[in-house]
Amino acid sequence: QVQLVESGGGSVETGGSLRLSCAFSGITRSHFYMAWFRQAPGKEREGIAGITTQSGTPYYGDSMKGRFAISRDNAKNTLYLQMNNLKPEDTAMYYCAASDQTYGRLYRPLDFIYWGQGTQVTVSS
Repeated sequence: QVQLVESGGGSVETGGSLRLSCAFSGITRSHFYMAWFRQAPGKEREGIAGITTQSGTPYYGDSMKGRFAISRDNAKNTLYLQMNNLKPEDTAMYYCAASDQTYGRLYRPLDFIYWGQGTQVTVSS
């Protein structure tokens, strides 16, 4: 059974930082693609960043590079998202996701078949 469990969300002030974690288990494929998405109320789910478990090459959605950094620790089966200089518009539910392929398109959430329950990030001005 595949499980993705996010943690690390919370409330911060503008300019603050958070590091999200996603502990994953049960994925039997050797290499697969993982990503972070977010969804604010009334908005579509938005891809933030993705990373391959094989090469570790990170990919970022439009306007996401710079303040967000994705990384993963295969030994710990954990995916991370470092978020710096947070702004009120970053307020959203943040989700960890995994594809059953070695690729995934950040603009197409349907590529990802495994999802965590989400962790809330709230940035106050």
